Amino acid sequence: MTEQALATVEELYQNRGSRATELKAEGKKTMGYLCCYAPTEIMTAAGTVPYRITGDVNENITVADAHIETITCPFVRNCFDMALRGEYKFLDGSVVPHTCDNIARIYDIWRYTVRHPYSHFVNVPHTIATGSLDFFRAELNTFKTSLERSLGREISTDELRKSVELHNQTRALIRELYSLKKSDPPLLSGAETMKVVLAVSRLPVEEANDLLRSIIKEVKDRPNNHPGGRIRVLVYGPEVDDVPFIEMIEGVGADVVIDDLCVGTRPYWSDVEITPDPLDGIAKRYLEKLNCPRTFRPRTGSREEDMANRFGYILDFAREYQVKGVILYIIKYCDIYGFDAVDVKDYLSEAGFPGILLEGDYTSMSIDWMKTRIQAFMEMIT
Repeated sequence: MTEQALATVEELYQNRGSRATELKAEGKKTMGYLCCYAPTEIMTAAGTVPYRITGDVNENITVADAHIETITCPFVRNCFDMALRGEYKFLDGSVVPHTCDNIARIYDIWRYTVRHPYSHFVNVPHTIATGSLDFFRAELNTFKTSLERSLGREISTDELRKSVELHNQTRALIRELYSLKKSDPPLLSGAETMKVVLAVSRLPVEEANDLLRSIIKEVKDRPNNHPGGRIRVLVYGPEVDDVPFIEMIEGVGADVVIDDLCVGTRPYWSDVEITPDPLDGIAKRYLEKLNCPRTFRPRTGSREEDMANRFGYILDFAREYQVKGVILYIIKYCDIYGFDAVDVKDYLSEAGFPGILLEGDYTSMSIDWMKTRIQAFMEMIT
C-alpha cells in the first residue's frame, strides 16, 4: 500500500482517542499531560502511556466558561472544555507541570471537575540554578513515588533508564524527520509534520518509534511532486497545535520547513543525558535544555550576547533550514510569549530574517484575517 504510515497518522489525527481507547480495553493505563514539561520518561517507566492533551480550534467553548474566566488562555479553555464534555474519558490520569499561570491554575479545577482516577502536579522551577535543579530533582522523585503508590508497583532504575533511551530514540527520529525538510522542495509539508508530531505524542513510545521509522522510509521513497522555489518560513509560538493554521500558510505559497513550537521541535531537540541515576539526567534536560519563555535565563553580557543566549537556537534554525521569513503566532492572553515575541522578532530581523507578529484566539475564525496579513507579508519578502 502506498503511504500506509502517513495514512495511519491521518487516522490518529482525525480520531485522537482511538488508539488510547483500544489500549484501555487491553488493560493499559493512559496518562494525559499538558505541556512538554511533563516528564514522559517517568510515565513510560511506570508502564503507562503518556498522552499529549491538545485542543481543537474547530470546537467552540460550550461548558468551560461556567468554571473559568473567559480571559483565560484560549488553548487551556479549549482543552478543559473538551475534557468536561467527555472527550478525554479514556484517560486514567492527568499530569500537569507548572509551566505558565494558566496551566498551573487549571490543575485544581481540572482535578475536581473532570475527576480522573489519578492526578499530579509537577512543580517545575522557573529559574536555572543549582538550587532549582536540586528542587526539581526532588519533585521528579515525588512524582515517581506518587505513580508507584497509585499503580501499586515500584519503578526500577533499569526501567527508568530504558524509558530514557526509548524517548531519546523518539527525539532522534523526529529530528531526522525534520531534516527531510531541508531540501527544496521539502520532502514533507509543515501540515504533515504537525500531524505526525501530534500522532506520535499519543502512542506508546515503542509504537511511536516504529511508526516514525515507517514514516521516514515512506517519505524518502515516495515521489516528491511538491513545487520548488516557494517561500521557506519558520513558525514560532506556544501551544500551536493548529494544523489548519499551518495549512493556511502553505496554501498561500509558503513552505513551513521548521518551527519553534510546543507541539513541534521544542519537545524533541534535546535528549536526556544517560546518568547513573536517570532522574538526574531527566531533571537537567527538562529544566535547562528546553527553550521556553517560562524559564528565566540569567542575562549574560551585552544585549546582543543576551539575545544570542536566549534566542540563538532559533537563528540557527533559520539559517540551517534557509528560511526567508518568520511567522510569530501568539495565542491571546499568553503573557510569557507576548513578552518575548518582540525581542525574538527584532533579533531575527536584525540577522536578516524579517518577521510578522500575529495574535490569535485559538479558533478557526481567526484564520481568515491572519491569511490576509500573511499574504501581504509573503509579497513583502518575495
